Amino acid sequence: MTTVAQESDVRRHELAEFLRSRRERIAPEQVGLPRGSRRRTPGLRREEVAQLSAVGVTWYTWLEQARDIQVSPQVLDAVARSLLLDSSERAHLFALAGAIDPAPNTTCPVITPAVAVMIEQLDPIPACIQNSRYDILAYNRTYGRLLCDLDAVAPEDRNCMLLSYTNEDWRSSVVDLDEMNRVMAAKFRGAMAEHLAEPAWKALLRRLESVSPEFREIWARHEVVGQGGKTKRFHNRDVGPLLLDHTNLWLGPMPGPRLVTYVPANTESRERLERLYALAPATL
Repeated sequence: MTTVAQESDVRRHELAEFLRSRRERIAPEQVGLPRGSRRRTPGLRREEVAQLSAVGVTWYTWLEQARDIQVSPQVLDAVARSLLLDSSERAHLFALAGAIDPAPNTTCPVITPAVAVMIEQLDPIPACIQNSRYDILAYNRTYGRLLCDLDAVAPEDRNCMLLSYTNEDWRSSVVDLDEMNRVMAAKFRGAMAEHLAEPAWKALLRRLESVSPEFREIWARHEVVGQGGKTKRFHNRDVGPLLLDHTNLWLGPMPGPRLVTYVPANTESRERLERLYALAPATL
C-alpha cells in the first residue's frame, strides 16, 4: 500500500469516527425529532442524519463505515448542518474529507479590529455588520442612532427582525414599516432554509412568534425573497426625514456576514446624516 493510500485510509477512518461521535451527542429534540419510548441509540440514528441531510441511508452508513466513496462538498455541507457542527468542527470535517468548504466562515462571532475600524471610517454613513439571521454584530456611531438608541438595547436583543417587530422607537423610524417587515420576514424565511435544524435560528423564530402577532400573520404567508438593496425612507426623531440607499456587501461567500450601509440618496439626507453623527455619542 502506498503512502498516499495509507493516508487516505486513515482520513476515512478519522472521518467516520468523528461523524459517529458528533451524531451520538445530539438529542433528537435538538433537531425537531421525537425521542420515542423505544430509542436505545445514543443521540441520533444514522437514518435520521441521512433524512436531515437529504442523502441516502446506505450512503451515509458507508460514510460512517469508512468506505472508499465519493463525498461532494455540498453533501458535507448538509451533513455539517444536520449535526449542528460549530465553525471549528465544520473546518475539521472538510479537512478530514479533503474537500473545500463551499461556505466557510458562515458565522462571525468576533469582529476583527480591521472590520471595526472600517465601519467607523464610514461615518457619517450608517453602517453595521449583520449575519444572515439579522443579528447586528457591530455598528458605527451614525447607525447606532439611525433607528433607535442601539446602545440602550441589550446585545442579545440587537437583531433587526426582533427590533422591527417589537421596538417602538425602531418601528416609528421606518416610513414603510409594513412593507419592510413583510420583505424582511420573506428574506429571513429564504435564509433559514439552510439553517432549519440550528438551535439559534429556531430560538429566534420561536421568540418572534411568541411576541409578535404581526410576525405570526406574515410568517404564515410563506413568502420568500432573496437578498438585495433598495432605497429606503426613514424618519429619524433627531434630524427628520432621510432617503437612503441600502446596500449589502458580503465579507465572504453568501450567505455569511455582510456589511450593511445606508448611503444618502440626496443632499438633504447627507446633511442630516452629518448632524446625526454629531449628535451620536463618541464611543459605542
